Amino acid sequence: MSTGMYQSPMEVAVYQLHNFSISFFSSLLGGDVVSVKLDNSASGASVVAIDNKIEQAMDLVKNHLMYAVREEVEVLKEQIKELLEKNSQLERENSLLKTLASPEQLEKFQSRLPTEVLCPEEQSPGVAAPAQHSRGSAV
Repeated sequence: MSTGMYQSPMEVAVYQLHNFSISFFSSLLGGDVVSVKLDNSASGASVVAIDNKIEQAMDLVKNHLMYAVREEVEVLKEQIKELLEKNSQLERENSLLKTLASPEQLEKFQSRLPTEVLCPEEQSPGVAAPAQHSRGSAV
């Protein structure tokens, strides 16, 4: 089995976890599963039972990981949605304030900004003005 047939990083991780678990449980048994099968041919049913338990444990871990990842993805999607809405609101507010402000007020405000905020604009004069005010609200 190669990891090339898996399409997502989660599938690769589960595959790698599967291989790790088999080798870990094998080491607990005192040897490699293959050698246990070859050395103890009389107890083949026992090895199959152990393999089945390992597979069940692996399935349980996989299901738990998939559930946890899906849950985390949903939380992150919601956070992204909220941040996009807040960013949009702040951009509208910033645009309104710029429209209502006089040139003197804008000049006074820009003179109060720290040097770090003004430096990126000086380095790239083609950058739009709203980018420098997106750090917060003036209200």
